[in-house]
Amino acid sequence: MSEPNTSCAAFQRNAAIDPAAVAVRSIGGDHTLTWRQYADQVREVAAGLHALGVGHGDTVALMMGNRVEFYPVEVGVQHTGATSFSVYNTLAPEQLNYVFENAGNRVVICEQQYVERIRRSGAPIEAIVCLDGAPEGTLGLPELKAMGSGDFDFEATWRAVRPEDILTLVYTSGTTGNPKGVEITHSNVLAEARAFHAVLPVAFGDRQTSYLPSAHMADRFCCLYLQQVYGIQITVVPDRSLLPAALVDVHPTIWGAVPRVWEKLKAAIEFAVANEPDEPTRAGLQWALGVAARKADAQLSGTAIGVELATEWAEADERVLSALRAKIGLDQLKWAMSGAAPIPPQTLGFFFGLGIPISEIWGMSELTCVASACPPAQARLGSVGRMLPGMQWRIAEDGEFLVRGPLVMKGYRKEPHKTAEALDADGWLHTGDILAVDDGGYLRVVDRKKELIINSAGKNMSPANIENAVKAATALVGAIATIGDARPYNTALIVIDAETATLYAARHGLPDASAPALAADPGVLTEIARGVAAGNATLSRVEQIKRFTVLPTFWEPGGDEVTLTMKVRRKPIADKYAEEIERLYAEKPGDTVHEPAEAQAAR
Repeated sequence: MSEPNTSCAAFQRNAAIDPAAVAVRSIGGDHTLTWRQYADQVREVAAGLHALGVGHGDTVALMMGNRVEFYPVEVGVQHTGATSFSVYNTLAPEQLNYVFENAGNRVVICEQQYVERIRRSGAPIEAIVCLDGAPEGTLGLPELKAMGSGDFDFEATWRAVRPEDILTLVYTSGTTGNPKGVEITHSNVLAEARAFHAVLPVAFGDRQTSYLPSAHMADRFCCLYLQQVYGIQITVVPDRSLLPAALVDVHPTIWGAVPRVWEKLKAAIEFAVANEPDEPTRAGLQWALGVAARKADAQLSGTAIGVELATEWAEADERVLSALRAKIGLDQLKWAMSGAAPIPPQTLGFFFGLGIPISEIWGMSELTCVASACPPAQARLGSVGRMLPGMQWRIAEDGEFLVRGPLVMKGYRKEPHKTAEALDADGWLHTGDILAVDDGGYLRVVDRKKELIINSAGKNMSPANIENAVKAATALVGAIATIGDARPYNTALIVIDAETATLYAARHGLPDASAPALAADPGVLTEIARGVAAGNATLSRVEQIKRFTVLPTFWEPGGDEVTLTMKVRRKPIADKYAEEIERLYAEKPGDTVHEPAEAQAAR
């Protein structure tokens, strides 16, 4: 049998392997779809959409949370030959207008709570299909399915889908300007899945959780598309706060997270150990974590793990660490990965010490998600692995990393000039990233080309590297923006992490866990100053943060300061906090500006 060359063909193959097996489920399994039910619903949705006039070359938008119903609806759209894409649920009406106009979709499938916002967008939407009701002027999902005609040739329709057809649009989060619609073909996704599988194997029945927005390419690829190509089982997590419970319920065999999720999981483990009420249990956990930390330190420093440490770690693993992995639900992993942004090496080291080696990956929507990775046994802390099979790379004269191969997008939707800027005549994608490559082909991300800091003395620095050093030193820091371009020294705007703030306030008996209260609390400021000093200790003198201010606010994903994927929006931050930044460089900066103990003398 020939290999499938579209996502539709791949889905149909997997649906036939074990029709009674569960394909999609909710936490706890109260709501499940077997592969047979899934395939039947895909056929019904495709028939209903065909009756609405949706067909080859059309576009359909989806706006909903992580839920079981997403999967047959999304895959049903694909089977009509149309392009299916998701929008972030936080988008305002004017943002929806831009995305819908750019995508050219006439149909939106959504939850009832988004109907009015979609209408206020003013986009020329002809039909709104509602999953959980049928407000006036909309179609309910059962009504859509009932519209399907008995003479609709489902088989011929999905078989007519071509590899070069656009499978989805991924709207980049956009640190500046409007988002760009990245066009990803069926061929792109099939090539990505097979190259990924060659490095991080995936099998029918592997268990995964879907908790990131489906508008995020990481969720679409690691859940939806890996399911279509390899038949994994997905558990949907409708709220990020339910993720710890989901992991314990699922015990995933394959799993990945963005750095902030790994950092929060690390902080939660450390908090739980420190607050374990049973003294002997707490002592055992602290001993095991100490052994794990020594193993991590050896790995981070490139030192060989000696026989004595290996023996002690094996004992700690048997007595404590294996049970700890099971308690958090990460005891059955074949592999784990981190991506979307650089992760602090200390966080990678922490989990390596626990017996959960994480493969750090690099990629971007324009490369269909993942472009580099390594099996856990070959991973090197601080490296994003090697390029996936079939991909070429080279470094331009200005240091920009260029990539060519089957994962490269078709282009940006309706933006030929921006497509030409990103994709040159020889097919090289200009990634905008600065990556270093060692003799073994291992890649290390330096930073975004446009975000490098060049100080007044001409020194080039990576703000992400500086920020990760501080975030790794204290869980209280949720976001940090390093300032220093054309300046004599580096400073930082720091924002407290909202979730950690609540834990910190409870632990220290603080009655108010709001951002303004904590930003003025002496204990909080002391802990953040300690974290900045600890981060500075890992940086060269010119990179170190000399002054910082803790802002009395939390930065929300998708807000002015950070994207929906928590990337820092540096120019908007510089504009919005211009006064705070100027105070950081004033001769007499005022009470809201702080300096790590060593900074004044060093500066």
